Amino acid sequence: MHYNTGYHTEALPLVQRFVDIFEDAEVVCVPSASCVAMMREHYELMASSTGNTRLLGRVRALLPRVYEFSELLTNFLKVEDVGAYYPHSVTYHPSCHSLRMLHVGDAPVRLLKQVRGLRYVELQNAQQCCGFGGTFSVKNAEVSAAMLADKSREVLNTQAEVCAALDNSCLMQIYGGLHRQRAGIRTLHLAEILASTEAGTEVCAEAATPRTGGAA
Repeated sequence: MHYNTGYHTEALPLVQRFVDIFEDAEVVCVPSASCVAMMREHYELMASSTGNTRLLGRVRALLPRVYEFSELLTNFLKVEDVGAYYPHSVTYHPSCHSLRMLHVGDAPVRLLKQVRGLRYVELQNAQQCCGFGGTFSVKNAEVSAAMLADKSREVLNTQAEVCAALDNSCLMQIYGGLHRQRAGIRTLHLAEILASTEAGTEVCAEAATPRTGGAA
């Protein structure tokens, strides 16, 4: 958010901190496509701008080991069936960064389709943005709300119990729109669905039960 808003100098310590924490890791799994896109598209440029060649080298060495969650499973580990069980209807919203910057393609959908008990429902016009876009939703609130209305309508048309995504920012945006309509549709990160097992059926079922009112 710092970098996208123009505070490039203030964002640099975050790059340094990320490298300090994770440079010894064999693999770094990130549950956010937008975060991975930020790292791949901007971290090397940011490190280069400091003139610190050591930091630049460390960034370059680390980035190839950074994976978005669905990438890690399908591209790195070559796994699509993780043994999950989730007896609910689910649609999937692909975030803009996962589509246009990471190019994860249909990997998340392939993972969902391997979940036992899950009924996958395709989302029409899925490629359209939900309207969050970091500070975009604050600076352009009316446009953001209009985009969210379109996305919410498409989600509602699926009649799915759950809308899944790879980014918590999208999930927060979509959940807000659906909740204000008391639509009774849950939003869950892909990882939460893949972590569900038959032993935890009651918990999963309760979490996905449509709500018609009350606080979330």
